Amino acid sequence: MTKDAHWVDHFNGLSGLDPAAQKLLLERSNIVEVAANQPVFQPGHSPQNMLLLLEGTVRVQQTSEAGHEIVLYRIEAGQTCILTSACLLACEDYSAEGITETSVKAVAIPRELFDNLMAQSTVFRGFVFEAFSKRFTDLFSMIDEVAFQRLDVRLSDRLTKLSDSEDNIATTHQKLAAELGTAREVISRQLQEFQRRGWIEQSRGNIRLLDKTAITNLASKNL
Repeated sequence: MTKDAHWVDHFNGLSGLDPAAQKLLLERSNIVEVAANQPVFQPGHSPQNMLLLLEGTVRVQQTSEAGHEIVLYRIEAGQTCILTSACLLACEDYSAEGITETSVKAVAIPRELFDNLMAQSTVFRGFVFEAFSKRFTDLFSMIDEVAFQRLDVRLSDRLTKLSDSEDNIATTHQKLAAELGTAREVISRQLQEFQRRGWIEQSRGNIRLLDKTAITNLASKNL
């Protein structure tokens, strides 16, 4: 753990804190670094710090009793983890897991300091609840997609976004299933259908787009 006298500047919502509150944050918070593909938090564990991400990406996902995974959201630089904040506020354990997708650097604000600032600082409360409101909008959009939109359209949309300017996508059926909130077997069947149509070609850990126009046209139905 290290100190960084300038980390507050990475979060616009904290710029309005009074000097005393900023001083407390800088003195009592720590900078933590975690390598890629490592757990940041896990179900059943109690958070001890509020987390603000300075660098990298963290994937927050939940696993059902049947073993199916769904990606709830990602935390990127300049953002906070609302699940951690919610657990701190409710004094509850995590119900999902956070995994680093890259090496990350984050600010860890101790629970006691978090509680004090929530009680005493309107600016800090506003920062926390603004993050909640933005993330909840994203979560409701995800729920709408999972519950009401066709999987073939959502899968083609995901393939289009992952491909960017390339025709080869390094991914697995399991990863796609987690992103789309369904079972790996369902993704496999849909990819087999795309392959039957001549739209894609599959190999281990890779999907090659053969007819990107067809994939993109199907994805456009997601708009």
